Amino acid sequence: MTKISPPPPAVDQTAGARVAAVLRAGPPAAGALPAATAMPAPPAALILGNFINGRFVAPAAGAWLADVAPATGEVIARVPRSDARDVNAAVQSARDAFPAWSRRPAEERLAILEDVAARIAAHAGELAALESLDTGKPLALAASMDIPRASLNFRFFAGAVRHDTTGCHEMSGALNYTLRRPLGVCALVTPWNLPLYLLTWKAAPALALGNTIVAKPSELTPLTAAALCEIFSDAGLPAGVFNLIHGLGVEAGQPLVEHAGVRAVSFTGGTATGARVAAAAAPRFKKLSLELGGKNPTVIFADCDFEAAVTGAARAGFHNQGQICLCGSRVLVEAPLHDRFVAALAARMSQLRLGDPSDPQTQLGALVSAAHRDKVESYVQLARSEGGVVIGGGRPILGPPFDRGAFLEPALVTGLPPGCRTAQEEIFGPVVTVHPFADEAEAIAIANGVPYGLSASVWTRDLARAHRVAAALDVGMVWVNTWLVRDLRVPFGGTKESGVGREGGGYSLDFFSEQRNVCIQLD
Repeated sequence: MTKISPPPPAVDQTAGARVAAVLRAGPPAAGALPAATAMPAPPAALILGNFINGRFVAPAAGAWLADVAPATGEVIARVPRSDARDVNAAVQSARDAFPAWSRRPAEERLAILEDVAARIAAHAGELAALESLDTGKPLALAASMDIPRASLNFRFFAGAVRHDTTGCHEMSGALNYTLRRPLGVCALVTPWNLPLYLLTWKAAPALALGNTIVAKPSELTPLTAAALCEIFSDAGLPAGVFNLIHGLGVEAGQPLVEHAGVRAVSFTGGTATGARVAAAAAPRFKKLSLELGGKNPTVIFADCDFEAAVTGAARAGFHNQGQICLCGSRVLVEAPLHDRFVAALAARMSQLRLGDPSDPQTQLGALVSAAHRDKVESYVQLARSEGGVVIGGGRPILGPPFDRGAFLEPALVTGLPPGCRTAQEEIFGPVVTVHPFADEAEAIAIANGVPYGLSASVWTRDLARAHRVAAALDVGMVWVNTWLVRDLRVPFGGTKESGVGREGGGYSLDFFSEQRNVCIQLD
């Protein structure tokens, strides 16, 4: 990747030089990966800049945050602590770029996005290394899930716009047709668990339709967002079309959401923060998409394929250290199967290899931060106080070489009533509760008996039951005899406190555009 415009004097080494250097260098060869007991030394700390009008720039206040590697506790980057002045500059840059970008022929826009997809794929190894370093997730997971999906997002939405159709309605003496038009400046606020994956999920359709963007990634995981700016520049995306602001939610995110120049806000994150985003955006009549928390049930019936269900429940519960909004953190098991299933799931959990994220054999890495690890551990303590039996530990790993990282043993909790706090509140970590149920009606009642409604999985060989239960679950997405099989054309989103609106396929095209009807009098 080439270096873009030089950084201003206030920024010693911005992402324009240092992240590009990491991408050029690539990850170590497979044979050079450290053993699970030898944490690699982090690189010298990067100095990131905000990306405004095609250049990396220092924050207006000259203030910085520390980006800490979750696996080692080392500071790996200095991140701008932006404020409303930086937001104003980024929004103005996006507004200035909008007329030319929105008028640019769609084929030219889509060709740039397809080039972006190809560049992400070409640098997949380097991007996976950055993502693993920044989040603590296993390198193998970042390489197999996060980065391929980031590339696919751009390819998919380029194709979706290319093949999009809008309505045409004939009347007596008149003809109606519908035009799709971009909105203007869109704010994208993304979380730390799937940083590049979710940023590209939002950016790809917004850009494909001719919008311009101001994005604010989590301050905990900024590296791949900075790298994406490099990729956009190399692919020829015009200056100002994509802008990036780093910083804290209250200092940078809130001014962005409230800004009068922003037409739409797409937010993925916690439910409490989502409520504040909605309160800020609604009075200004902005389009709003909120993908929030989940407390998703994995419903196991006695007639299931037992081994497949155990594998599916373990994957749903502990994938990415349980830090995916779709994770199945509640396992509901039909009573005759309960004890056998708990034993098998506990055995499967004990086989998960926790360790150095850069080790290709690692299946569970570090949680995203020490503070988050402490929060998750506090729920394990809460589970004990509520009468639960904790299987597997749920304890921090304090001995070397992991003592400086945010590592936590996974835990399975049994014996809790479905209405207790541990079984009702989102933990967002490798902690799974298991609850027996007597029949289909009770399974549905327990599954629906939480404030959230994002997703669920149902495991049964009875096709009629699968349809009945899927229809009765108050969630946005249901998988039957599988989990996390994603078709990018389908609606993604939740009910209740899990969010508002849908994205994916045509739903994303609808959200990131205005549909204008034109009626022509013919007679």
